[in-house]
Amino acid sequence: MLATRGMAVKSATASFEPFQFNRREPGPHDVQIEIAYCGICHSDIHQSRDEWGGAIFPMVPGHEIVGHVKKVGNKVSKFKEGDIVGVGCFVDSCRECDYCKRGDEVYCAQTPTSTYNGIHRDSKEPTYGGYANQIVVDENFVLRVSPKLELSRVAPLLCAGITTYSPLKHWKIGKGHKLAVAGLGGLGHMAVKLAAALGAEVTVISTSPAKAEDAKRLGAHHFANVNDAATKQKLMNQFDFIINTVSAPTVLSEYIEFLKVDGTMIMLGVASKAAEVSAPSLIRKRRSIAGSLVGGIQETQEMLDFCAAHNIMSDIEIISAKEIEMAYARMMKSDVKYRFVIDMKTL
Repeated sequence: MLATRGMAVKSATASFEPFQFNRREPGPHDVQIEIAYCGICHSDIHQSRDEWGGAIFPMVPGHEIVGHVKKVGNKVSKFKEGDIVGVGCFVDSCRECDYCKRGDEVYCAQTPTSTYNGIHRDSKEPTYGGYANQIVVDENFVLRVSPKLELSRVAPLLCAGITTYSPLKHWKIGKGHKLAVAGLGGLGHMAVKLAAALGAEVTVISTSPAKAEDAKRLGAHHFANVNDAATKQKLMNQFDFIINTVSAPTVLSEYIEFLKVDGTMIMLGVASKAAEVSAPSLIRKRRSIAGSLVGGIQETQEMLDFCAAHNIMSDIEIISAKEIEMAYARMMKSDVKYRFVIDMKTL
């Protein structure tokens, strides 16, 4: 077994503390990765505080992992020692269902194995995530990272990047489309960068006027303060798509009215309360509401390659392992531009 150092919470009300645990030795198809950086996702907060239920403690969160290959199994063909790699939200799947076979492992009929707060399929042991100095993952769930990109700023691409890239590609959003991005946080800022690079006309809709300058800097063509009644009126029937990254409770019917005929609002944010929807707001213009999770392995690799080609990275604040609680507190106040990333040298 590999002695591993990490940061864990031992209950839903506990603070993070150093945690010693074991990883498996690399098997024939495994890649041992020395973790350099791990991003903090808002879902880390939800799960470590057991807000979604089913939490497994002690918990080592983290599914935005980047680092270098330290060792490979004797049957590994995709990676070698020293390669720059990443690991996202899942580390295994059944590999046999229709979804897995077509590259949609995230929708695995038997559910994918989460990078943390999950159960390994073979050993039945809990999975521990990227708030640690190393991880061992099957080569089929490891991603290649371009050396052209700043490694710390790549980490959030493994969740925030693919979460926004996947719906953009699925709905073929690009040149000729008018897209609104609701919310300019960790997800929203990546949606703006990626959609603009794909050629869409991007408008950020927000309740925070102070974010207007950042929206333009990130690549948005327009900014709309939806607290302003006149602005809201001008947005009616304007957009082909809305990517909704807002995790606070909202009245969806107001956003739906911003869509054209046949427009679609794609939900990415998960609010603590069920959203209210007015059926007439959908029916009158044949509008749709859809949802999207992260992408499969092939699509995630495609996203990383696209980001390398267009020099797209996340805007981040780097913190030490001792500052995780501070980062969580600030994230709850939406006080981060736009993603916290832990420097694992500080463990």
